[in-house]
Amino acid sequence: MTTRLQSGDALLIVDVQNDFLPGGQLAVTDGDTVIAPLNRWIERFQAAGLPIFATRDWHPAAHCSFIAQGGPWPNHCVANTDGARFATALRLPKNAKVISKATTVEVDAYSGFGGTDLSDLLQHTGSQRLFIGGLATDYCVLNTVLDACRLGYNVVLLSEAIRAVNVQAGDGARAIAEMQAAGATLLEESPE
Repeated sequence: MTTRLQSGDALLIVDVQNDFLPGGQLAVTDGDTVIAPLNRWIERFQAAGLPIFATRDWHPAAHCSFIAQGGPWPNHCVANTDGARFATALRLPKNAKVISKATTVEVDAYSGFGGTDLSDLLQHTGSQRLFIGGLATDYCVLNTVLDACRLGYNVVLLSEAIRAVNVQAGDGARAIAEMQAAGATLLEESPE
């Protein structure tokens, strides 16, 4: 069975950036395995003429989330560096709408909705149902999905296109349960 795409659907790809892939500054285990299923979803959304959005961390060099500034993370996704670029293998179309987040020194944002115009852009395109995949399940995907649910979007979480950091064992599974409790639907199919 294949999920039927319809008017009002949008694809939202969360933070598939080099620093979150193997070898990156804040690598997610098997983070690169989300790329192939996301590319298949991109193809489906393009074929249907539906909008595609992609969030990215776009940090200043002295961002508050970095260890040197007292934050929990190593330097990662610093704006205009190779680590902040989308994965080379990710086939984002030129018309994809890119949302940069956590762009000021003093504010962190795990959610694609945090301090951005993502909600306005989604409303402008008439998007009501969001298909969401990316990195990492237990941080940026979790917070983006929770905000989307709070804002009234129907959220479809692409299980084959998410991976967790798992700072604590089981964080990814707990994040999925929390997203489902908030109203997200977990989709286990992969587009052909």
